[in-house]
Amino acid sequence: MASGTARYLRYILFAFFGLAVIYFISSSSNQQLPSASELLNKGLPIPGKAGASAGSGSAVKTGGSGSSDAVTPNKPAGLPPATVSGERMNATFVTLARNGDLWEIARSIRQVEDRFNRKFNYDWVFLNDKPFDATFKKVTTALVSGTTHYGEIPKKHWSFPDHIDQEKARKVREDMAQKKIIYGDSISYRHMCRFESGFFFQHDLMLNYEWYWRVEPSIELYCDIDYDTFKFMADNNKKYSFVLSLYEYMETIPTLWESTKKFMKAHPEHIPEDENSMGFLSDDGGETYNKCHFWSNFEIGNLNWLRSKAYTDFFESLDQDGGFFYERWGDAPIHSIAAGILLKKEEIHFFNDIAYYHVPFTHCPTEEKARLDLKCHCNPKDNFDWKGYSCTSRFFEINNMEKPQGFENQADS
Repeated sequence: MASGTARYLRYILFAFFGLAVIYFISSSSNQQLPSASELLNKGLPIPGKAGASAGSGSAVKTGGSGSSDAVTPNKPAGLPPATVSGERMNATFVTLARNGDLWEIARSIRQVEDRFNRKFNYDWVFLNDKPFDATFKKVTTALVSGTTHYGEIPKKHWSFPDHIDQEKARKVREDMAQKKIIYGDSISYRHMCRFESGFFFQHDLMLNYEWYWRVEPSIELYCDIDYDTFKFMADNNKKYSFVLSLYEYMETIPTLWESTKKFMKAHPEHIPEDENSMGFLSDDGGETYNKCHFWSNFEIGNLNWLRSKAYTDFFESLDQDGGFFYERWGDAPIHSIAAGILLKKEEIHFFNDIAYYHVPFTHCPTEEKARLDLKCHCNPKDNFDWKGYSCTSRFFEINNMEKPQGFENQADS
């Protein structure tokens, strides 16, 4: 009997405890915890935040009823842009592109802005042989920190000049196609090379500037650039610069050097003998061309030099010989030969600290300290500078420059 009574008492206690739990849950369901936005907007303490006071939310910008300012993004008010102070040069980036290149050039712009231009806000000129569409303008304008300008190339700068025998030019293209010479059968590539060699700096938009930095689609910049490259060029009396150099395909320029020698003979007044970089271009004092050239998809240069009588005479002499269409002269050897014979050696600069990629070649600073200081993310094993097909060693030698420590480890084995 006693055991039965004890069992009944346990049943009663369990029932009482269960009813108490049910009552507690039902009474608590009518009380809701404030949301995060309510805590922020009302200045209430956030549960679990030690030391939070009623005024801890006052730093958050709040709006009226229904405001979404309490959620990201919350832009700090009153902070200046992260730009470098000081004067700006009369300079611009310049890109030759088509509407179909939008996302490739967008990548390049992002690289340039992140590594350099977000600190300096230089303008950007885009040129095309057709009008740019609204999407191209909208996207690139949003990406560039400076002012963007869009220009169409005049027909006379993107067509066959009157002195070209088009039937002869057509046969050349067919022959190059059979020989599988890269871009050998392309008309537009020839127009591009001629435009970049002799006309981009004459475009109405470019006449507003003294300095340019050429940028092409799908390039990469691997290191921070914390100084004004244009000002560096001006302060140090530089006219032309590069980051990569290599040998040209001789099949595309068989008579280019003969045309160059003809120009030098006709215009000795433009040639600073014994002061120029002939040693970069020729192994025998100018008798033959060794095919070395600066890779012109990256250039920082002086537009007034390109507009000078010396360069104009050089380009017009070559243009009359027809090699852009009867062969496949590229703008890289044209610019390189012009810089090599018309400028003094000290007016050409190698930007070792601008780590750069354009398929398939990479320039990456050789020395580890430089890469770390500049926050580079390039693989030094990819550096092309000291490979057998690079001409950068030759540039160092003619200028009596000491090669960086460890260069021999990056040379061809």
